[in-house]
Amino acid sequence: MLRVEGLESAYGESRVLFGIDLAVGRGEVVTLIGRNGMGKTTTVRSIFGLLRPKAGRIIIEGEDVTGRPPHVIARRGLGLVPEGRQIFPTLSVEENLLATQRAPPKGPAKWTLEAVYRLFPRLNERRRNGGNELSGGEQQMLAIGRALMTSPRLVVLDEATEGLAPLIREEIWACLRAIKDEGEAILVIDKNVDALARFADRHVVIEKGRVAWTGTSDDLRRSPEVKDRFLHV
Repeated sequence: MLRVEGLESAYGESRVLFGIDLAVGRGEVVTLIGRNGMGKTTTVRSIFGLLRPKAGRIIIEGEDVTGRPPHVIARRGLGLVPEGRQIFPTLSVEENLLATQRAPPKGPAKWTLEAVYRLFPRLNERRRNGGNELSGGEQQMLAIGRALMTSPRLVVLDEATEGLAPLIREEIWACLRAIKDEGEAILVIDKNVDALARFADRHVVIEKGRVAWTGTSDDLRRSPEVKDRFLHV
């Protein structure tokens, strides 16, 4: 679904990524983990064309989209749940969802308004409320639902549960498992490594703009030194 090869990116003269390689297969859940400031969000921004890479390639379903505008990349089947949610505060829940609705290239849409409301009943209850009237957890649900309304084949979540209460975090993880069960590929950034290990297929650890370790959830559970060296503050 997605392949990133030798990705290098910078902000001005400040280089942040130094040859990132990662891949996400169809229906696969892959995490991008590491301490703060290691290049995770920069990787996501580069994938979506929000930051033009200095080198490397970004390939979506066999098509090289490196350097293409963000709207072109999004139309190749990538849906983004950005850090900080970034919902439209003056639009209602339903208007937020309908604003990004896009039909898939072929066949009926899987993620309709009704399907998103089944996944997130709380959004249905608050569909007439403004985005700025929602709690943090509800805003995250809305951001995920908005991404699903673009009919993505890969959903990318930057800080999936940051700042949320424990019960709400568990609700978000349950919904992401349901999305996985629907066959969607997911690339997720989050600090809750134990939850990620229960949910994801593979993990990519980034350290100072480089891939420091990759492995399965079983590999991660058997490698406490990975957590100690690359993930603990």
